[in-house]
Amino acid sequence: MGEIVEFASNGGTARGYLATPADGAGPGLVVIQEWWGLVDHITDVCDRFAAEGFTALAPDLYRGETTSEPDEAGKLMMALNLEQAGRDLSGAVDLLVGHDRVRGEGVGVTGFCMGGGLALVLACQRPDAVRVCVPFYGVIPWPSAQPDWSRLEAAVQIHVAEKDAFFTPDAAAELEETLQGLGKEVEVFVYPNTDHAFFNDTRPEVYDEQAAAQAWTRTLELLRAKLG
Repeated sequence: MGEIVEFASNGGTARGYLATPADGAGPGLVVIQEWWGLVDHITDVCDRFAAEGFTALAPDLYRGETTSEPDEAGKLMMALNLEQAGRDLSGAVDLLVGHDRVRGEGVGVTGFCMGGGLALVLACQRPDAVRVCVPFYGVIPWPSAQPDWSRLEAAVQIHVAEKDAFFTPDAAAELEETLQGLGKEVEVFVYPNTDHAFFNDTRPEVYDEQAAAQAWTRTLELLRAKLG
């Protein structure tokens, strides 16, 4: 269903996985990887969005590198060139905005773990284009990448695992309060008895089928409400 594509990234070139609907065009959606890289789980998520009628693009922020080892994933995440990643993500937005398989005004962005944090960063970086932002247990571990929340224009829907030690329900509630105080549209869903990465069905030790299905339904509903 999908293919690897190249796109402009502020004078350079980036690559990513693009999945399109079987028939015609759909709303554009940026899907941002976990700290493992652009692995099969992320391309599968893009395919699932395409099956639901979206044109989904997952930028390869690690430039071809992937891992299944947590220690290595942590190193890749902390070594990520944030300026380059920001250019790649913005380039992904531009590709979708101008793509003949994308309809409607503006795009959505979703992401998982590290990608959830970067989804929030991108929404604040590109308020001109991002209409909706759906982070799953989003972690922003880089002190230099804290967003300017006042720039946010997107509706935000945050999915949180009750037992998450990386992005705790308390942290989510604090972010919700911050965004509400700025007059932003935000909702937070906490999933009982779940762990970080509960949506990732390639990790049976943490995957929660019921919570993942509920989060998926809520995500699709909001994306369709905001993007058509």
